[in-house]
Amino acid sequence: MVACLGAHSGADGAIVVAGTGSVGVGLIGGREIRLAGYGFPVSDEGSGADIGLQVVRLALRAADRRGEISPLLSEVLGAFDHDPYQAVAWSEEARATDYAALAPIVLRHANQGDPIGRRIVERAADAIGDLLDLFLARGIDRLSLVGGLSDAIAPWLTPDLRARLKRPDADAAAGALLIARRRLVLPERETDYEPLPKFRV
Repeated sequence: MVACLGAHSGADGAIVVAGTGSVGVGLIGGREIRLAGYGFPVSDEGSGADIGLQVVRLALRAADRRGEISPLLSEVLGAFDHDPYQAVAWSEEARATDYAALAPIVLRHANQGDPIGRRIVERAADAIGDLLDLFLARGIDRLSLVGGLSDAIAPWLTPDLRARLKRPDADAAAGALLIARRRLVLPERETDYEPLPKFRV
C-alpha cells in the first residue's frame, strides 16, 4: 500500500507490481483493494517466478520429447547440462528468486521471436493485464505498473492498457513519508470473498 500511496501521491489509484512476485493494490474512497499476491507458486501469475516456473516445466517436457524444443528451452536445459534430473534436484531447493532469475532469459528469447518464449511472456502479460482490468472495472483509472519486470512486461500489454498506464509519481519511501507525516492513514482493506469453512486435515 505504501508503494501505491507513493505512486499516486496519496490520491486514489492502483499499482500492479510485476517483479519476483506479483500483486495488485489499489486505493479508492479510503478503501484498500488488494488482488492476487498470495505467494509463489500458488499465486503471483505474471511474475518473474511464474515465468521461470513455466519455462522449467516446458524444458522438462521438451527433454522427454513430450513437447517442442526451441532455442529458449535448449538454453534452459543447457543450464542443467541437459539432464532433467539435475533440473528436478535444483527445483527441490529452488526459491521464488531462483525461478525469477530465469525470467530475463525468457524475455530475451521472446523479444528475439522464440515461439515458446513469446507464449510464456504473452501469458504473463495477460495475467498482469487482468489485474489492471479489474481495477478499471472498480472505477480506478490512475494505474501504474511497478517492479523489476514492469518495463519488460509493459510492451506486451494490450495497446489500450499501455495507454492507460502513468509513470509513478514516486516510490514506496515517499508513500511511507506521507503516512509518517500523518497526512494519511492506512486504509481498511476490502475483500470480495466470504471466509471458507474450516476443514479437517
